[in-house]
Amino acid sequence: MAAELRSTVEGRTMVLTISNPEHRNALGPEMYAAGVEALNIAETNPDVRCVVLTGEGETFCAGGNLQRLQANRQKPPQVQAQSIEGLHNWVEAIRTFPKPVIAAVEGPAAGAGFSLALACDLIVAARNAVFVMAYSSVALSPDGGGSWSLSAALPRQLVGELLMGGERIGAQRLNELGVVNRLCDAGQALGTALAWSEKLAARAPNVLASIKELVADATAHSLSEHLALERDHFVKNLHHPNGGIGIAAFLAKQAPRYE
Repeated sequence: MAAELRSTVEGRTMVLTISNPEHRNALGPEMYAAGVEALNIAETNPDVRCVVLTGEGETFCAGGNLQRLQANRQKPPQVQAQSIEGLHNWVEAIRTFPKPVIAAVEGPAAGAGFSLALACDLIVAARNAVFVMAYSSVALSPDGGGSWSLSAALPRQLVGELLMGGERIGAQRLNELGVVNRLCDAGQALGTALAWSEKLAARAPNVLASIKELVADATAHSLSEHLALERDHFVKNLHHPNGGIGIAAFLAKQAPRYE
């Protein structure tokens, strides 16, 4: 069965499923381009309010296909460079996508699979899920923004342990550290993520886009610069039609229906 990224719609959520069961949902260049294309479609579709990224079966993603990487050693370096650029385009698309992206993780999330989960805004994981930055175990260094995401979320010494030692870390520990948002029973990650996405879909999409942009930019600006950005977003959202809908619904003690 060919490796693919399947796209389906559940309610107001687009579900992207990494499907490569023969190789434990290992990634490949064909998935990277499909991921960017799917997000472009979701961004322009007002009926899609959230995206959930998951893996087929009991594995989220095993990262890169080692057979393909070994074969690429016999090719010019730019071949692998182009492949990584494709992965990085997908990661950047997730980070800049104006709607919430939730990772639903079952089983292992290894290497670039861990990096992809970290690129998402929120992570739901089965209690038996295991995360590992496996790069150093095969004499490679991280890609997919894994070193950036972990450094932003965890103390430097723990990041060094995970990256240098290739140590496995469980969903429970990552939940305690604030990296995994919600735990669930095995087999329930997708369902839990979809239930959460439906709650998010009920909120004003323009506000969620502003929040995602503000969070992404927070560390790049001084406090004064960020305060100015918060001001501009607040004023823009107040004068958006959804601002009126939200305030009126709250005052009337009714559920809002946002545009």
